[in-house]
Amino acid sequence: MIGLVVHAGHRARFADAASTLTGIDFAWAVYEREDEVRDRVAGLLTRHRLDGLLMGLVPFARARDLIPADLPFSVTRSAALDLALAWARARGNGWPATPVSVDTFTSETVDEVASALNLDRTAISTLPFDPDQPISEVVGFHRQHLTRTGAPYVISVRMGVAAALDGHTPVLHALATPGTIRADLHELALRIRNRQADSHRFAVGLFLARTPEERPALQRLLVGTPEFADAWIDRHGVRGVLVLAPVSLFETVTSQWVGLPILSETDAVAGFGMGSSARLSVALAERAAARAEQDPDPGAYLFTGDGMTIGPMGASGTPLTYTYREHGPLEQLAGRAGLSPATLSRLAAIERSLEGRPISPGELARALGITDPSGRRLIRKLTAAELVEETGSAQENRKGRPTRLYRLSILAAL
Repeated sequence: MIGLVVHAGHRARFADAASTLTGIDFAWAVYEREDEVRDRVAGLLTRHRLDGLLMGLVPFARARDLIPADLPFSVTRSAALDLALAWARARGNGWPATPVSVDTFTSETVDEVASALNLDRTAISTLPFDPDQPISEVVGFHRQHLTRTGAPYVISVRMGVAAALDGHTPVLHALATPGTIRADLHELALRIRNRQADSHRFAVGLFLARTPEERPALQRLLVGTPEFADAWIDRHGVRGVLVLAPVSLFETVTSQWVGLPILSETDAVAGFGMGSSARLSVALAERAAARAEQDPDPGAYLFTGDGMTIGPMGASGTPLTYTYREHGPLEQLAGRAGLSPATLSRLAAIERSLEGRPISPGELARALGITDPSGRRLIRKLTAAELVEETGSAQENRKGRPTRLYRLSILAAL
């Protein structure tokens, strides 16, 4: 079950996007005014046992602290295509493309679309989204531009802008199209299903005490950790304590492989192994723990059977970094593509999760947490380095331009 937090004026659009997904139930939290968002989200979380949550920028800004830490969620937002369609509607109405004021979109997106449409960028005022900015200031931004330029319309993603300017100035909505929302829903559903599959996969954690004498205390600490209540825990060598548990449990303890706070109570280090068999997972955990012992401060690493290392994970939760045990080929490829080894290894991890499925630049951008224009620039770099190939296109919207699809080929190059 996926929860949808939407404005009443957007419900039909989201329902259209959701209608193509099978095997998923939807629970709705619909609001009329932005000050209603928190109550609607709280009610949704209370009434339903959700597997995921999809919301826009405004609901996320208003209710992000209400979202449970272990609940997968996505924030859908209007894309460059949605802004271009708004300008197409303006021309269809006989209005000039500029001057105009635009809210919510980033300056980079406005720059990209204006360049593609050959518009005068200096005649376009932009107000990027600010989660702490009240709707009255957004309306004030548009009114100030209207007074200064006499523009015939504004482009907005905020429903409150249309309500405030109703009867005074036309507002063209640059809302996410059903195709954009559909892509976000598919991506969220895939993450949920992968998470559910991971709950049935097991991994091994090896915790190493500094001395053999400290191992009993370390084992008592792990047995007393609530998250390990259902894990299998036993001694491993003179200093080690072995923990066998589902991958999802280790992800919870490490905050998605970011940090390992329980190490703050001891001088121990930890290594996690995730392989195709229990024997391989133990071997990987032993290597990861040995790598952690090389660091000056207590920490942990994850080694996977396909060659990826994640770490260091510190007791205080140091930033997540990706690398490979064998750096040479990765660094050579990264240099050829003009990317950092960390970025290329993240792309390799994404390629493994896709299992041969092609991906759009927008999907790749969301997976990496970057903007759509940055995703397209990344695709161009990978294409030049022959690390991706175009495999066709997908028509996500009947009225929009087809989206090109690409298949990553980083693993084959490695």
